[in-house]
Amino acid sequence: MNKILIAIFIAGLAATYASHAQSPDATEHTHEESKPATAQNKQDEIHDEHKSDAEHEVEEHGDKEHVDHAGEEDENANEESASAALKPEQMTLAGIRVEVLNARPVDYQLYAPGEILSNGYTSYRVSPRVASVVLRRHVALGDHVKQGQPLVTLFSESMAQAQADYRTAWPEWQRVQELGGKTVGEQRYIAAKTTLEASEATLLAYGLTKSDLKSLTSQQSRALGEYTLRAEIDGAVLTDDFEQGQRIEAGAPLIALADEKQLWVEAHLPANLSLTLGAGTQVEVVTGDVHVMASVSQEAHTIDPVTRTRTVRLLVNNPEHRLHPGQFAEVFFRFRTKKPVLAVPETALMRGADGDWTVFVEDHPGEFMPVEIELGRALGQLREITGVKPGTRIVTEGAFFVASQIAKGGFDPHNH
Repeated sequence: MNKILIAIFIAGLAATYASHAQSPDATEHTHEESKPATAQNKQDEIHDEHKSDAEHEVEEHGDKEHVDHAGEEDENANEESASAALKPEQMTLAGIRVEVLNARPVDYQLYAPGEILSNGYTSYRVSPRVASVVLRRHVALGDHVKQGQPLVTLFSESMAQAQADYRTAWPEWQRVQELGGKTVGEQRYIAAKTTLEASEATLLAYGLTKSDLKSLTSQQSRALGEYTLRAEIDGAVLTDDFEQGQRIEAGAPLIALADEKQLWVEAHLPANLSLTLGAGTQVEVVTGDVHVMASVSQEAHTIDPVTRTRTVRLLVNNPEHRLHPGQFAEVFFRFRTKKPVLAVPETALMRGADGDWTVFVEDHPGEFMPVEIELGRALGQLREITGVKPGTRIVTEGAFFVASQIAKGGFDPHNH
């Protein structure tokens, strides 16, 4: 049995060997693997090993030139794609306006919010110089008064004592003056005169006038302690925040008078605005339907800590009383550049893909390409620019439509 199995195994090995020896692919493959290198192959290997560095550098340079040339072609292709060609019908529908950019002096205006105020240099604030009680008022809010017109009658204990002292000092001085210094003596003469002058000065300091002092010496003088405050200027009553019977402390405001023929306008400019305004510079002030011209009076050199703005004070004539303190106003400063500049409307400016400011230049009729520029001064509705030459045709309106057309032309759905 064992002999039979051994015989079958040997027969199978012999059959497998015979079939492998007859396969042509196996024969060729075995032959090629064992085939020695030919003389030509050996020469090529020797040539590569002994190739000079210069030859290697030439080959590398050639490859680099090929890559650079390909990059330049890609860049030129991108530049060609970063443009837009529009038909006249499209430009009309989109509202695209093209203008020739030339250097010229620019007239522009600067807006600032403002407020109309009373002229602090010609206004007058009426207040008692000593603690008093209001007895009667003689004017009301909005009244126009003349200089010397009675405003309010007050009563004060301190005023009563001062008036009594004056009434005592006045007849004494009259007697001494009639007798003369030689008769009464120099000391009494000087004392009587000094006492009267001190009483008179006290009453004037309390707000009385020369006419009030004369009435104190007459037989028909009013009750002690009463006195009347009068208008020091011609003007309108702007405030009268008090009531009859109210006690008013010394220095507290009773009535504010202002001459409305000339008012102040305070304009508030940005703190970082580099601008110098000379006295007398003409400015337009608008409030409601009233348009008037004003002139620069003063320019503050400090910044308001609350609004963080710089105040410019203007003087405006108001003979017809069309303006009133407390009104808000729009202030327009008008300027002109000293030298010609290149300036475009804000609507001509667009941000490029890299964030830089660009304008669209019409290279050929209906063909537009973006050009990067640098921004300069803001000139009202215009902006000074650099980076383009005078005479260039610039899109001044409809730049957004041109940008969208360029972006649409450069869009690749496959991100290639």
